[in-house]
Amino acid sequence: MTQTASGTARTAPGGSGLPLAEAYDTALLDLDGVVYAGPDAIDHAAASLEVARAGGMRLAYVTNNASRPPRVVAEHLTELGVPAEPGDVINSAQAAARLVAGKVPAGAKVLVIGGAGLVEALAEHGLVAVRSLDEEPLAVVQGFDPTVGWQQLAEASYAVASGLPWVASNTDLTVPTARGIAPGNGSLVAVVRTATGAEPEVAGKPLPPMHRETVIRTGAERPLVVGDRLDTDIEGAWNGGVDSLLVFTGVTTPALLLAAPPEHRPTYLAADLRGLLTAHREVLAVDGGFECGGWRAWVEDGALRLGGSGEDRYDGLRALCGAAWSAERPVDGRKALAELGL
Repeated sequence: MTQTASGTARTAPGGSGLPLAEAYDTALLDLDGVVYAGPDAIDHAAASLEVARAGGMRLAYVTNNASRPPRVVAEHLTELGVPAEPGDVINSAQAAARLVAGKVPAGAKVLVIGGAGLVEALAEHGLVAVRSLDEEPLAVVQGFDPTVGWQQLAEASYAVASGLPWVASNTDLTVPTARGIAPGNGSLVAVVRTATGAEPEVAGKPLPPMHRETVIRTGAERPLVVGDRLDTDIEGAWNGGVDSLLVFTGVTTPALLLAAPPEHRPTYLAADLRGLLTAHREVLAVDGGFECGGWRAWVEDGALRLGGSGEDRYDGLRALCGAAWSAERPVDGRKALAELGL
């Protein structure tokens, strides 16, 4: 098991002699693209999480999606074969509501651009959700909801332009759905930003308010962040100084991973959540290259080269990450990835 502090550049994925579900006490799991995509569970997710839980690992579901209250998310997870209680779900609406509560008096009205998740999170702090600037709110909070349209975005713009504090639950530009990649809250926030020239304070991953909210609610001592996005999940772990596992069931591709800057480099990587149940081989620096599980990778003439062979092609990807992340300048990994079938 490795631990990389925020600000320390990782030059290769880490290794763990123990299955990750034994090495860490709590998995902080992203939802969209990790556990489910829209209404459907991702392959191997439910079974892997059941084994991890049975072995003593606590499972907490940490999502930037602020549209649904924790109770509704927990019910959805349970229907998908992943038993969960509302207290197991931590979302960016909760982190955003805590930020808003620090800016306005108790019992204040807050203009909500978003769904029921934001309304319930505000109520936890004794704040009253309203839908119009005419109701004299003292702040604006914006989160993703598929029903948000022009009228709500215009109302937010009027309120922000009037000088009210503006908090966004997150700024993810996209969200994975069962039909593909769709605009996320960051795209909707950009509309209000364009109309007003203002910038919101952001609560969600990868920024500290979300990590703080998660620690408060889970009490995790040896957490492992598990996600599919480099710019939220993995960077959030980097900012919090904790380890992370990247899975390739959402938006990140192997090519994006090879080009990742230091703050986007995960500790571990795996095809899917079965990676929680296994040990992870160390990546070893040898002879101007990197080895992992029988694979060897190095840089030659500005491109990644791959040699050797192994049982797990993701060990080959781990070796390639070592070579790419240690290179002095960007390298072309297309041919090497094609050789791995990735």
